[in-house]
Amino acid sequence: MDADEIEIRYWAAQGVVREAGRLAAEHYHRRAELAVERKGTQDPVSEADRACEDMIVGALHKLFPDDGFLGEERGAQNAGAPATWIIDPIDGTANFLRGIPLWCVSLGFHAGNDFVIGVIYNPISEELYAGRQGKGATLNGRHIQVSQVESLEDARLGIGFSYRRPVAPHAEAIKRLLDANCEYSRLGSGALGLAFTADGRLDGYWEAHINSWDVAAGLCILREAGGQMNDFLGKDGLHKGNTVLATNRHLYSPLSALLKIAP
Repeated sequence: MDADEIEIRYWAAQGVVREAGRLAAEHYHRRAELAVERKGTQDPVSEADRACEDMIVGALHKLFPDDGFLGEERGAQNAGAPATWIIDPIDGTANFLRGIPLWCVSLGFHAGNDFVIGVIYNPISEELYAGRQGKGATLNGRHIQVSQVESLEDARLGIGFSYRRPVAPHAEAIKRLLDANCEYSRLGSGALGLAFTADGRLDGYWEAHINSWDVAAGLCILREAGGQMNDFLGKDGLHKGNTVLATNRHLYSPLSALLKIAP
């Protein structure tokens, strides 16, 4: 896929994500009425998630009928396509359903074995993060970059946790962070954790296992903001998920050692 095709998709993605954000916000403001199911432990899904994913897929399929799709709620569509949109229609559904305004629409584009477009939109704060391979990253059109914090004692790391993984290793990792005087925050949205790292609000983001729809957009934005990350796509991370550690160039080595992440 050439640069012009990527650019067309980059601008289309921003328009589609804004529309999906408006639809999600409408559901958010009547969240008490939504039908909600449970996919797993602490893993709710609502009719809003599915409606937003359907809207995103429908809009992009009309524009780019040969592209594939991989969404959190509907799975893979046109799986043999050479390039794929990676969709989390509402990342932070638990926050969304509780009325906590830390959730977003996340849309990434995977081509040539890399995430080449990333767009993340929080319609409540009206913040749109965007990144395109080789072109930098922005927040509402303003260029952004990762923090320049060099010491763990000055750092604040965003973290996530999935009950697909055992609790004890996670708790042990948190203890190692605190013993190193590294602070942490748990936002409930991996996509926003990566976006905030790209913008320097956080100094990094770590989760022992996370799915590609949670990170596809954020990792592209983070890289374009000058960040450093592990090889998420290794061992078929696109379809199976993987560990994610994303931070700046100063903190990557000490954090990867502390969290026992292989280089």
